[in-house]
Amino acid sequence: MDIRQINEEYSVSGQITVADLDQIKALGFKSIVCHRPDGEEPGQPTFGEIAARAKELGIEIKHVPVGPMGVTEDAVRGMMDALDDFDRPMLGYCRSGARSTNAYQKTLPLRG
Repeated sequence: MDIRQINEEYSVSGQITVADLDQIKALGFKSIVCHRPDGEEPGQPTFGEIAARAKELGIEIKHVPVGPMGVTEDAVRGMMDALDDFDRPMLGYCRSGARSTNAYQKTLPLRG
């Protein structure tokens, strides 16, 4: 797991596993947003698997998948909802962290 801090409220990572969630909690993350669609590649943990353990640990989590069309208006809206509703620091993840970075950056002009 390679976590890269964007700023004080948001960091990104490539794909996480259920086993990573204890470390994510220990690092102080209070919420997670998954930008990766389920079934993107064989062996990838599903959002449901990640979400179940995150909830056990008291970490808020939301699925805002970003597919081949890139960061859509719906994805930006979903990211804004997560930022409005969830405590931070927040971790976004996808395959490499790029979609999570882009989704967050597209909310910045809208947040003022």
